[in-house]
Amino acid sequence: MGIVDNTVASIAMVAGESSGDLLASCLLSGLHTLVPDNQFKLHGIGGAKMAEHGFVSDFPMEKLAVRGLFEVLMHYREIKGIQRALRDRLLAEKPSVFIGVDAPDFNLGLEMQLKQAGIPTIHYISPSIWAWRGGRIKKIIRAASHMLVVFPFEEEIYQQAGVPVTYVGHPLAEIIPMVPDGAAARNALNLPQAATVIALLPGSRMSELKYNAVTFIQAAQVLTQRDSTLRFVVPMAGQAQYAYFQQLIAQAGLQAAWQDLPIQVMIGQSHAAMAAADAVLVASGTASLEVALFKKPMVIAYKMMRASWEIMRHMGYQPWIGLPNILAREFLVPELLQDAASPLALADALWQQLHDAQHCVKLQQRFTDMHHSLLRNTAQESAQAVLNVMGN
Repeated sequence: MGIVDNTVASIAMVAGESSGDLLASCLLSGLHTLVPDNQFKLHGIGGAKMAEHGFVSDFPMEKLAVRGLFEVLMHYREIKGIQRALRDRLLAEKPSVFIGVDAPDFNLGLEMQLKQAGIPTIHYISPSIWAWRGGRIKKIIRAASHMLVVFPFEEEIYQQAGVPVTYVGHPLAEIIPMVPDGAAARNALNLPQAATVIALLPGSRMSELKYNAVTFIQAAQVLTQRDSTLRFVVPMAGQAQYAYFQQLIAQAGLQAAWQDLPIQVMIGQSHAAMAAADAVLVASGTASLEVALFKKPMVIAYKMMRASWEIMRHMGYQPWIGLPNILAREFLVPELLQDAASPLALADALWQQLHDAQHCVKLQQRFTDMHHSLLRNTAQESAQAVLNVMGN
């Protein structure tokens, strides 16, 4: 493995949210497999999954998990302060490599400064320059010594721009089985095998819960009025999200109705919820790709601060925002955004997903093909790319 054998290599990383934590932990597992005797010094900003591989987070990852233009502005000073403090620490330390995992607004600026100081930089998972803000390719060229991409069509984009790039597949394609065991998932969640189950996934960020959670529950109310035998499962990313979710329900005056709904809320177990579900209502983001890999009918929804929406809705290059639709290049599943994502509209769309048998068969095949296209040994290929950069 070249210069990294039998040495203690310092690897700095920043992941800004749970999906980045998963990507980074996959890479770290690959590093320890390829170089089992090397005790890497691992630090920066990360989450619990990275910590399982010996990573030490210098700042709480949750500080970076903010989405939306104005939402970020409200936390700008704190986030910028964290970026400066970490930059100064890394410039003094000069790690063997810096890996920015997603979080482009935070990581690309940091990478530019580290690269200028002679520190090799890797950006893992491409910003969606193919969907909006394509001008960021110029910043990426200055920031990243190497790109790791998780979708096959992204490789050509960076090759044409002259940025060294490696397509490593998406780790979720390895984690999620090609044929999920829905019966086992229902047993694990104590759900009746014969029930019609809908999973509600309003998001893992607090800002996503703020704008999506109440509407999702109100959609469940509408659906229950149509079919009282429906069951709902709502996985929360953590205890803090669960507490905030309950707070939002109370503030909306839905506590009484909430108690009457056949809803089961749990901490974690999002994959079990997806596997057990007949259909899923999901906030746009990585979770929608997970639902596709579980081969489930879904409705993608998203709401955000009004001011952010008014700006961002004019900035897209393509008609889709959901990852399954982007990868398919068509509206395989409905997308309902902002004002269109009313409780009644969401309920109607989910009802259609549940009762269109021909559509469900089509989705099963399309999502299976999608799964195969994303399947690689992501841990090993991403780790090898990192070692190659370190060796160079």
